[in-house]
Amino acid sequence: MIQEGHIVLFKFPQTDQTVGKLRPALVIRRLPGVHDDWLICMISSQLSQQIPDFDEVVKDKDMDFKQSGLKTSSVIRICRLAVVNRTIFLGSIGSISTERLELIKKRLSDWIKST
Repeated sequence: MIQEGHIVLFKFPQTDQTVGKLRPALVIRRLPGVHDDWLICMISSQLSQQIPDFDEVVKDKDMDFKQSGLKTSSVIRICRLAVVNRTIFLGSIGSISTERLELIKKRLSDWIKST
């Protein structure tokens, strides 16, 4: 069962709509309605892609790193979003802490509401 805060494997599409490579993604929230659609964001091991004060880095020394299932320190790319149906997830590898998920949701919400 997929839940908010899970890290799933998914072929994240490129911005030109070509099929992307298999990578982890953070499940942020289920969309309202009858469809089993979820808002997710990309996770990358390329820490240089981090947008300071926006993206979230999960470091290998963080308390929730082991439960994340990630292999190395990684950046949760909050601005790299997609809405996908649960059926295309290729499995869950772990999860992040509730506190980290709430921080990510707040950053995303604050960014959307900013002028």
